[in-house]
Amino acid sequence: MKHEIPAAAAWSAPVRAGRTITLTALADGANASTLIIGADRLDRLNIPDTLKSQMSARIRAGMVLMSDRGLALATVVASGSDWHDCLIGAAPDRLLQLELTKHGFGAADLHGCVHFFSKVRITDDARASLTFDPDHARAGDNVTLRAEQDLLVFVSTAAHPLSSTEPAPVAVHIETAVQTETAEHIGTAEPEGPELRAEAVRALELTRELIA
Repeated sequence: MKHEIPAAAAWSAPVRAGRTITLTALADGANASTLIIGADRLDRLNIPDTLKSQMSARIRAGMVLMSDRGLALATVVASGSDWHDCLIGAAPDRLLQLELTKHGFGAADLHGCVHFFSKVRITDDARASLTFDPDHARAGDNVTLRAEQDLLVFVSTAAHPLSSTEPAPVAVHIETAVQTETAEHIGTAEPEGPELRAEAVRALELTRELIA
C-alpha cells in the first residue's frame, strides 16, 4: 500500500506484525511525527524507556521502539538519516488528535512520539538549550520500520514544534509481504545496527523478568 500525506495533514493505518512501513521525505525540511499504539490498545510507545534501554538520545537504525509494558512495537530496520528526534516528546499537534479520534482515542492518548527526519540537539550554553537543525531533512530521506506486533500507526506532517519552516509532504509505503528477521535487514544505515538490536533485545528480556 502506498499513500502520500500532504503537508500539514495526518494519516493512520493498521500495520500487521512482520510487515514494514517506509516513510520518505518528499521535500527538504519534512517532518513525520509518528505515534505507535498496539492493536490491542494496551501497548503505547514509551520514549523514555526506548532511549534509556539503548543508551541513546536519538532514534536511528537498529533501535527497537518499546512500549510502556516493555514489549517491542517496531524496529528501525533502515534509515537514510542517523538522527530522528524524540526529545520533544508529545507535540501539541491538533492533526494527530483528530486522527486519533477516528479510532476512538482522545486527547489523553497523544503521548510522546518520534519526529522522523527532524534533528534537535543540545546546545553548549548554560541552560543546555534544545536547538532545531533546519537543514537536517532532505528530500528523498527515508526510514523503514518493521512491526514486531500488530500496530496502529499515526503520522502527522505538521512542522516540528521547534521549526519555523513550512510543513512538507511525506510518502508512506506499507509492504504487504511479511519480512523475516535477519541481520541483513537491520542497521543498513549504520554498522552498529546488529549490536544495538542485540542490546535492545536483552533490555526487553530484563524488563519482562522485572514485570513478572
